[in-house]
Amino acid sequence: MLYLDSNATTKPLPAVVDAVRECMESAWANPSSVHRLGVDARHRIELARSEVAQLVGCQEREIVFASGGTEGVNLAIFGTLESWREREASGPAPVLITSRLEHSAVRESADAWQRRGGETLWIRHDERGLVDLDWLETTLVAHTGRPTLVSLMWANNETGVIQPIEKVGAVCRTHGARFHTDATQWVGKMPTDVSALQVDLLSFAAHKFHGPKGVGALYLRRGVRVERQAIGGPQERDRRGGTENVAGIVGMGVAAAEAARWLVSGERERLRAERDRFERALVERCPGAVVNGREAPRLWNTSNVAFPRLEAEAILLLLSERGICASAGAACSSGSLDPSPVLLAMGIAPELAHGSVRFSLSRFTTSDEVTRAIEEIPRAIEKLSLAMR
Repeated sequence: MLYLDSNATTKPLPAVVDAVRECMESAWANPSSVHRLGVDARHRIELARSEVAQLVGCQEREIVFASGGTEGVNLAIFGTLESWREREASGPAPVLITSRLEHSAVRESADAWQRRGGETLWIRHDERGLVDLDWLETTLVAHTGRPTLVSLMWANNETGVIQPIEKVGAVCRTHGARFHTDATQWVGKMPTDVSALQVDLLSFAAHKFHGPKGVGALYLRRGVRVERQAIGGPQERDRRGGTENVAGIVGMGVAAAEAARWLVSGERERLRAERDRFERALVERCPGAVVNGREAPRLWNTSNVAFPRLEAEAILLLLSERGICASAGAACSSGSLDPSPVLLAMGIAPELAHGSVRFSLSRFTTSDEVTRAIEEIPRAIEKLSLAMR
């Protein structure tokens, strides 16, 4: 199989698999126990915390382990908003500002906040999918004096479009808003140094950079308080209850250390060139094909290609029969026959959104694999186009 669905998940590294297996076999004790086995499990967690902190450029105590990117998002958003509402019950209701282009973990949290009686504002963006910084600043000025959280993803999971996080953070800091970024598609693929950013909370997941599923982390800038969402114990400095997933956390630590080494290898530019070669070939060989978000800054690994008058589901099934794995939008939304809400929110015509397929490379994608994709995908598109006539 030719795997071009790395934004959905990545294959765990052999070193990660070995570390998780060894941990399940010999470090299975509860890390809250005070006996020797428990202390060993705790020590392994803290070593992993150090590796994860180094990957994103923060202090170890600023890392909170969670079950994945979605839980990290929930802790960042509801943990922030509910802590404000609890402390300032008689004051103005907290405001959440986010985008229709976010992952469903954020979009659905924003809708849920409204159902809980809070206020959600949807930020404007241009046709490329980039945030309107002037709108954001004007809106923050208009809400001066109200506790406000801005949540914007660093790199879009469907199109790879990169938001100007540095500028967004600066605007938020100037106007006293707290800033969370969903960096699930960024961390491990691009260099990250939160110490140089005006970001208060940053969530990410291990399985996006060749770690295990079921484990992620939230960076909490020192001094930022959140209300626990998982209640049931004092774990993670009282910020996330529940016995820690020791094996998963250890695997995440190994993946983080490997990602840090890979990021300085220079391989990103080789893979970006392969992604660009792939896109040029599809646009040349598939009549009417369009790369969504092409005019915006994008991650090196992501291509979202629209094939007019075709259905993404049919494309994906035929590609799978030919040994190629891809997806239509977020993996969490697979099975839906509706076009991606992210693409529609960007203003992409429904007839293009219906036929849009996401191809995403990993750090291990080879030039030969890209060549094979260039040969196979146009054949599949041609077959489907003929069948539609």
